[in-house]
Amino acid sequence: MQSCYNYAQTIIRQNVDDMMNIIVIFGLCFLKNESFLQRAIEEGADFIETDVLSSKDGVLICFHDVTLDDTTDIANHTGFANRKRTYEVQGINMTGFFPVDFTLKELKSLRVKQRYSFRDQQFNGKFQIITFEEFITIAQDAPRVVGIYPEIKNPVFINQQVKWSHGKRFEDKFVETLQKYGYKGSYLSKDWLRQPVFIQSFAPTSLVYISNKTDLPKIFLIDDVIVPTQDTNQSFWEITSDEYLDYIKQYVVGIGPWKDTVVPVVENYMTNPTNLVARAHAHNLQVHPYTYRNEFPFLHFNFSQDPYMEYDYWINKIGVDGLFTDFTGSLHRYQEWTSNHKDDDDKNLLHKIALLVSSYE
Repeated sequence: MQSCYNYAQTIIRQNVDDMMNIIVIFGLCFLKNESFLQRAIEEGADFIETDVLSSKDGVLICFHDVTLDDTTDIANHTGFANRKRTYEVQGINMTGFFPVDFTLKELKSLRVKQRYSFRDQQFNGKFQIITFEEFITIAQDAPRVVGIYPEIKNPVFINQQVKWSHGKRFEDKFVETLQKYGYKGSYLSKDWLRQPVFIQSFAPTSLVYISNKTDLPKIFLIDDVIVPTQDTNQSFWEITSDEYLDYIKQYVVGIGPWKDTVVPVVENYMTNPTNLVARAHAHNLQVHPYTYRNEFPFLHFNFSQDPYMEYDYWINKIGVDGLFTDFTGSLHRYQEWTSNHKDDDDKNLLHKIALLVSSYE
């Protein structure tokens, strides 16, 4: 069975001699545990992706939501009932159980569960929340080179609620963790190819801040047109203007917009594409839209429930450089079916890129 819990991204980029496209697949388990991450790797993921938050005691954890309510069994832990809080997060009052109010030991007592009722529920209650360091270890213990694609999640809120010694910030701990495990180097450098990583965030000030601490490649995530940036309160139109793209390219190698802002949707039908991809490319920025899923609630009607049509549209017509998907296996099969280099061993793909690039350095 294909692991539909995998959250993957495919990057399409040209090699240094401009002769061919290389497709690299990224994968992440929705439940974020070792078994599913390993399954994503087995299905062809060259990178695994995660959102990074913090516990009350300052340990970085892998968890998507700013609250625990929807994807853990926190409601069954009556001893934690008095921990429910209301905080302002990105300008909105949110009530629930927040990871920042629990120590790592307490968070480890919880078990994760699937958010969507139409997905397989058999793994609910079987796995713990993992730490960022545990996540990194999974990538580094893989039988081949597997990169990571972590997100600095809700940094404004985390820095308000969690305090580290010596005045350090969430972003400092994030970068220090990467450095502890040997991650360094600019995009496609020899060091980067040995241990590939992309750092992503919706908060531009976080990306600018860490640019003074690491030259690892960064991706600026872009939310819906109605959602301002959490740190600078800028509108979608401001941060996608040519002026802003010219500014942010000093700090990032690409942008990661929500796909429906690239091609607007009306009643689940895609309309005419915007020029965002073309303008980003004009500023030498890659474009990695999110999120592509195989299931009926997420596939637009234009594709007749065929995810391969969707991949083909975005890669070949829109011309994106990458795309996030929950289905590593599907994307890997698309790669195999459309590759001009079918004899290439996918497991050695990043190694081959390293050899190719090293010959030009």
